[in-house]
Amino acid sequence: MGFIIRLVCLYIGVKLFGLLGIILGFVAGHFLAKGIQTQRQRLNPELRRQIESTLFSTAFPLMGYLAKADGRVSEQEVQAAEQLMARMQLSPEQRKEAIALFKGGTNAEFNPEPLVGHFLQVCGQYADVKQILLAYLITIAMADGSLDAAEQTAMQKIAEQMGFSRFVFEQMLKMAQAQGNFKGGHYQGHAGAQQPSSADVLKDAYSALGVEADCTDAELKKAYRKLMSQYHPDKLSGQGVPEEMLKVATERSQEIQAAYDTVKKARKP
Repeated sequence: MGFIIRLVCLYIGVKLFGLLGIILGFVAGHFLAKGIQTQRQRLNPELRRQIESTLFSTAFPLMGYLAKADGRVSEQEVQAAEQLMARMQLSPEQRKEAIALFKGGTNAEFNPEPLVGHFLQVCGQYADVKQILLAYLITIAMADGSLDAAEQTAMQKIAEQMGFSRFVFEQMLKMAQAQGNFKGGHYQGHAGAQQPSSADVLKDAYSALGVEADCTDAELKKAYRKLMSQYHPDKLSGQGVPEEMLKVATERSQEIQAAYDTVKKARKP
């Protein structure tokens, strides 16, 4: 459809303005096609409500499922879920529903596959929505400061069902672990660890951005912009992510920004 629009505008431009019309027609066709594509991408109110509801009703059962993957739900994991609800500023009714969904995921007979399947039917075409869900799950799974084999295996299966390869999942996990050390826009380090060296902070900053220390400035900026785009509140809101869940995305953006600032400062001559 976009190609046809560009072709028509190009033809009209040539007819009206000759050789100059080639340029004018190309530019007009590009922006017209882009405008139509943007209009199509806008969610109608009903679809937005469906995505919001599906994301909410998927996230909390899966959080409970992962918390119980190692055999028991730790106090840290319960606190992490409660802190997450507090950061989302849920209403009393929403909080009650979230707790019920979380507990449902801890049941021994809970099977995540149908739930993830339904999520993909509704939200599967929105890559950033899938990414934000996985980010939530990683946050809960690592609430007790570690990620044991059972939790990682369970989360990897969910990630693979969502379309993430093992390599991509492991990269996201590594990045999330490092990003978590920059909470509040400042380096927090690892819980219980000694004061980190500047080399450790810089290493975590590179990991948080998903790049190697020897990457070029252009590669660094590209990785930074990609991550900031993935967690941009306006973009996620446009894809149907509930306002309550955008707060966590904003925090992740702050962590990414802090990591990027750390690397830029270290690279100054």
